[in-house]
Amino acid sequence: MRVCLELSSQETYNVLHVEHQHCRQDWIEMSALTQRAKDPRAAKISRRSVLGSLAGGVAAALAGCAATAEKEPRVWLNMTQKELNDAYSQFIYAPNIGQVIDRWSSNSDLVRARLGQPRKHSYGDLPVESMDVYQANVSKAPVHIFIHGGAWQQGTAEGYGFPAEMFVNAGVHYVVPDFSWIQDVGDSLYPMADQLRRAIAWVYRNAEQFGGDPQQIYLSGHSSGGHLAGVMVTTDWEKEAGLPADIIKGGLCCSGM
Repeated sequence: MRVCLELSSQETYNVLHVEHQHCRQDWIEMSALTQRAKDPRAAKISRRSVLGSLAGGVAAALAGCAATAEKEPRVWLNMTQKELNDAYSQFIYAPNIGQVIDRWSSNSDLVRARLGQPRKHSYGDLPVESMDVYQANVSKAPVHIFIHGGAWQQGTAEGYGFPAEMFVNAGVHYVVPDFSWIQDVGDSLYPMADQLRRAIAWVYRNAEQFGGDPQQIYLSGHSSGGHLAGVMVTTDWEKEAGLPADIIKGGLCCSGM
């Protein structure tokens, strides 16, 4: 495997990780050879012959990887298109991500069973332009708005109800807006940012409908939602929406970009 010294440590890791995936089958075959060498039925095989076979297998695997790499064009920082795509895919470097997402969904169902269903409010004309509001039993309570993740191309408010119980029990309203996925809005982040600005503006103007204090709005976002939360806290609210510059009193970008 080659080490690309011109890359950052993370980028080098991405390259080596992907090449490891390409060569994985070769290593599996070499592992099987090692296991056969340990088998008593193969006792006549000498240590030298086993080591020689392993060395030959390693050389062949690396040569195969190098040949494959040379055939594929490099598109960015000495990475092929597949390597670049895989570096951005959690399904490649976090193979249990599906299980984690399923757990978030089931935990959200459990929270709704304990707290009750959230109130639905629309902040725009499109069906997706709505939000789930989990109400605390406190008047003039702070409002926490959570922007869900999903690589900008998946995820819903329903699947991110699981944090609500923590906030509601602390006397804070928990709000999760739905918004369009990037593939549904021309592969542009701008419509998504516009939707979230309108959602936050709606909360500010209508917080008293559900017992919220418009002067105590806080924000967080996870993963790609962390990026969008960063966009929200750096928004010029006076220019964009005619609202106070400090409409968001605090923000947290969780595991985002």
